[in-house]
Parts: sequence; structure tokens; C-alpha cells
Amino acid sequence: MVNGAVDLREVAPRLDAADVTSQAIDSLWGFSTLRPEWDSLLRDSASASLFLTWEWLHTWWTHLAGSSQLRMLAVRAGGELLAIAPFQMTSNGVAHFPCLEMLGTGEAGSDYLDMIIRSGWESESLDAIERFTRSQNTTLRLAHLGPSALAEHLADRLDTRGWTRSITAGGTCPYIPLGGHTWDSYLATLGASHRANVRRRIRALQQKFDVRFEPVTTEAQRRDALLTLVRYHERRFDERGTAFRTEPLRGFHDEMTKRALDRGWLRMYVLRLNGTTVAVMYGFLYNGTFSFYQHGFDDRYQQHSIGLVLMALSIRAAIEEGAGEFDMLWGLEPYKFLWARQTRDLRNVHLFPPNACGRIHRGLFHARRCVAGMIRRAGLVS
Repeated sequence: MVNGAVDLREVAPRLDAADVTSQAIDSLWGFSTLRPEWDSLLRDSASASLFLTWEWLHTWWTHLAGSSQLRMLAVRAGGELLAIAPFQMTSNGVAHFPCLEMLGTGEAGSDYLDMIIRSGWESESLDAIERFTRSQNTTLRLAHLGPSALAEHLADRLDTRGWTRSITAGGTCPYIPLGGHTWDSYLATLGASHRANVRRRIRALQQKFDVRFEPVTTEAQRRDALLTLVRYHERRFDERGTAFRTEPLRGFHDEMTKRALDRGWLRMYVLRLNGTTVAVMYGFLYNGTFSFYQHGFDDRYQQHSIGLVLMALSIRAAIEEGAGEFDMLWGLEPYKFLWARQTRDLRNVHLFPPNACGRIHRGLFHARRCVAGMIRRAGLVS
């Protein structure tokens, strides 16, 4: 017993299949009631990620669910929460076929999605989640899975049950291992020209301006920094290119940054030159990983390489705080590889049930992929 709570691994020999129960959750109220137990479960799982926190997924559901329906599953033993399968039912895919998929899929850029299972209870939990998934009798889409996602084991189980699996690339996340590094030792890992440029640009800025790189620590600072970041994006990108392009997305980021600030996870920094805000970094520190989510800067200062300086100061701050990793998240933008040498590949897994609807859905899915490939190739030729 730890702090009054039963360690289920101590009583595991006394449990059998009858002791494991599951509960389908299809309401916002039911989702909300899981909050007190969610954190400890996530910390004791192999899937601990910012994008699987209750705060991220609940905020996403509140603002970005659209017409989807909640289809979560909670698995318990002896009253203790063993696993959460954070699913939703949607019909936004191929020909509007119904599809069971992860919360967080689509807008807002949630990486490393997965099921959350307490370590040591994978088999029992996967049994329950598999039964639930099969009972839904519809296509399962597992998007943005990381390299060691537990959801892959669910896919293996369904594969043996006659479901057809289709795997597509889910994107690449460059990242920087920071463990054991100082700022100088990290700089030494960079290419010589980039390393020299970083030092030169920071030094030139400090010679010309009073440079302040300040963390956001209060609610008023959070609101101001987020509004400034949104303005930078609106100036720089068209309505399709900005991460804040819709009212629901802006509502999501407003609530999520507030919740993250309250939990101590928000890492939002403001870069000021002579007292004027010129750039904002928006990230999170969770479970030892700094996740670089978005940044923006005043393009009137572009000649000073503000974006490069902002990234350098953010990485330095992460090192000084003791972060073990700086994850640049999904995207192959060239500037990321000036800083990062290592990558993780994400995968999307579609599983089609062994019935008529599953076969039709699978055929339409592959037909659409073929057409998309032809269009891409035609674009390259032209």
C-alpha cells in the first residue's frame, strides 16, 4: 500500500478476469469525473505525454469535437483505474463512413496519441479494449502513434480477428536530447556555420538593443502573450496557414494555455527589444520534455534573425531548467534540422472490420489514396 492507495501489482495474483470491469463513457460529465484519477494513471503508463493529459484532451473535446460523439472506455480492477481508451466516433472520413478514432485527432496538432494503460496491466486492459472496439463494429483509425504506442498491440489483436490493417506515415518529429548538456556543450553538437551564426546573431542583438527574454508566469502575461502570438500569425499567414485560424482553435489555445499555466506546464516566453515585444515562444514542459508547439515574431525585425534567436534562447532555457529533451514535434521544416539531429516517425493505422461495411470502407480508402498519389505525382511533373 502506497500513501493509502492499493498497489494493484501487489494484489494481482488474487485477481482474475471477473475482477476487471469496463465502463463506456459517452458524456462530457463522465469525461470530467475521470480527472482526479487521470494524472496518476498517465504517470504510471508507458504513454506519458502532454497530448494525453486530461487537460489537453478535455480541452480539445470541449472546443474541437465538432459533430463527433464521445466513445471512451475506462477499465478498472478493484475500483482502481487501469486504462483509458480515449476514443470518439466520427463520420468525417472517407464518404462519411463512421469511424472510431482517438480524441485529439485532426485540428490542434496532437502528437504521440495512444491509449493509456497502467504498467503491468497491459494484457487485461487490452482484452477489455479489444472487446469494446469489436462491439462498435466499425473502422478504427489510430492516428499519430509514436514508435512504442500501446495501440499497436490492439491493432495486432484485431489483425488476428480478421480485421484488415493499413498503415500510412503519420509524420516526423525532430527532437534534441538534452540530458547532460550545458548550453555550450549543446552548441558544440551543431554544425560549425550554424553555431557561429547563433552566437553572432545573439551578440549583435545584445549590442544594438536591451534584450529581455522573459517567461510568462501570470494570467495577465499569458493573455497578452497569446494575443500577440495570434496577431503575428494573422499577419504572416493566410487564413489556412495559421494555427489560430478559427474561433474554436483560438478558444482551445486560450483554455489550454490557462490550464497549463495553472499546472506549471506552460512554457511561454516573450522576447523584448528595448521594451517592445518582438517574438513569442509557445511550448510546454511535461514529464521532462519541452514540447515546442508554436512561435511567432514581428516581421519588421526579421533582418535581425529574430526567429533564430528566439529558438536559441528557448533551447537554452530548457537546458537550464533541466529538461531531458526538446521535442520540435510534427513537421519537416528545414529550420528544425539546424537544431535537431534525431527524429521519431509517427504512424497512422486504419483497421477495417471483417464485414461488408468494412470491406467497402477499405476499398474507398485505398481508392482515395491512389487518387491522392496520382495528383501529387502530377503536381511534381508539372
